[in-house]
Parts: sequence; structure tokens; C-alpha cells
Amino acid sequence: MHINKVKGHVAMIVANMAWGLMAPFVKTVVLNSNINAWTIVAFRVMGAALAFWTASLFIPKEKVPVKDLMWLVLAALFGIILNQGVFVLGVSYTSPINASIVTTTLPIVAMIIAAFYLKEPITWKKLVGIVIGATGALTIILNSSSTSGSEDIGFIGILLCFLAQLSYAIYFVFFKNIISRYSPITLMKWMFLFSSVIYLPLTWSQLSTLDYQNMSGSIIGELAFIVLGSTFLSYMMIPIAQKYLRPTVATMYNNVQPIVASIAAVLLQIDHFGWFKVLAILLVFSGVYLVTTSKAKEEVSSDD
Repeated sequence: MHINKVKGHVAMIVANMAWGLMAPFVKTVVLNSNINAWTIVAFRVMGAALAFWTASLFIPKEKVPVKDLMWLVLAALFGIILNQGVFVLGVSYTSPINASIVTTTLPIVAMIIAAFYLKEPITWKKLVGIVIGATGALTIILNSSSTSGSEDIGFIGILLCFLAQLSYAIYFVFFKNIISRYSPITLMKWMFLFSSVIYLPLTWSQLSTLDYQNMSGSIIGELAFIVLGSTFLSYMMIPIAQKYLRPTVATMYNNVQPIVASIAAVLLQIDHFGWFKVLAILLVFSGVYLVTTSKAKEEVSSDD
């Protein structure tokens, strides 16, 4: 496998491991503090913007023309504002388990969009791989002991989480070309800056009235991970994957999120690791392998 594709695969694994821990953290913050979902999004967006602009001081400066900045505004709309904002809001209305279930629809949505926009072929191998991967992810979720709790299964939350996946799929497919022109830090410092400009007026009243002094250490730690782990680190990985992987291959790694959530639950002694989870993990990575090794558009054309 070419080294660049290896970079893309590693980037998606890292990003989805961080995202796999985000939903439980978001839910914990919402339940155990007076911080609502919109405020968490504001922390994520503005915290990540600050982190990316700070990081940009240590890399060679890249000039981005106005035309490309306008494209990055649209990329921020679909990749950050509608994606992460709507997802966090959705998690606040439903359980992290239900949110994880919805994320398994991303590869299917990305495959359909890529088929129309990028003319990416929908092969039987790719379709079977997506179904196998989704089956593995659902097996983990449905056999988790945490599903026996009294979490609210809210239709609005599930719908919002699905809309977030649709937005993310659009971002991954439609903005692949412009993403390849710049470094991840350059891209993200502008995208998160534009997102901050939009979110700040909407959330200023909540941000300005929070009792920061009495915020517990655990809440601060969870917010720090949401900002630096599930946002800064993850979004630094995404452009790498967009550059080197096909959308259907990259989005298959969304099925890693339930695995991470399940392992975290085992380590926290709130779940157990049985044969069902072993089978599910094998299914997920079998699905990833099938999609990864399916023919790309160029390979199909050369066979004609």
C-alpha cells in the first residue's frame, strides 16, 4: 500500500477514536452542569480556532486567495457548523448509543453522493463491505449493557444526528479538491475562524453568564478533551484522509466509533467484553477491508 494511503487510514482511525469518546463526554457535561449543547459547540469551535491559529505560527505561512476563502466558508458550513453543531445538539436530545447508531449511516450516504458527484462506482464488493461494517457496528451497540438504561430515545435527536451525517458526507465529497491544496492547519484555522464568527453571536449570552469559577475539574477536563481531542486533533486528521482516500473508504472508519465507546465502557467497568464484541470488531474491519480494496473509478475505467 502506498505510504500516502497509509497516512490517510491512520488519520481516519485517530479521528474516529477521538470522536468515539466525544458523545459520552458531551452527554455527561450536559447532564452534570448548566452547560447546554450550543455552549459546548461554541467551546469546541472557538477553542479549536484558537488552537489552529496558534499552531499556524509554527509552520510556513500559506497564502489563501479570496476565491478559495469563499469556498472554505462553504466547507466550514457543511464540515463544522451543520455537522458538529447539529450532531452535538442531537446528542443532547438522545443517548450516546443512539447517536452512535446513526453515525453508521455515513458510509452509505457518502457512497450515494460520491456515485452521483464523483461518478464513483457502486460495486458489489463495496456495497457488501459497507453492510458488513455497519452490521458489526450495530452488533456492538445493540449488545452493549448500557442500552438497558433509561436513556431517552428521542426522534428529534436521531433526526438531527442523521442530518449531521448528511452534512459531513457532503463536505467530504464536494470539497475534496480544495482540501488537497493546503496543509491541514491552514485549512482548519480559516474554517474554524469562520465558524466562530457565526457561532459567537448565537451563544454569547450563555458564554458570558457561565459560572466558570465553580466549574468542577471533571467538567473542565471533559470540555478540554472535547475541544483538543475530538475537535482540534480530529479535524487536523480529516484533510489528510480527504486528500489520500476515496470518500467511501474514509467514511467507513465511522464504524470505529462504537468500538472505541465499547472499549471505554469496559475499562470504566460499566460493560463487559464478550464474544459478540470480538465478532463485531472483526465485522467492522472486514467491511473496511472490502471497501478499501474495491475498485476506484480509474480502475473500473481501465477494465472497460
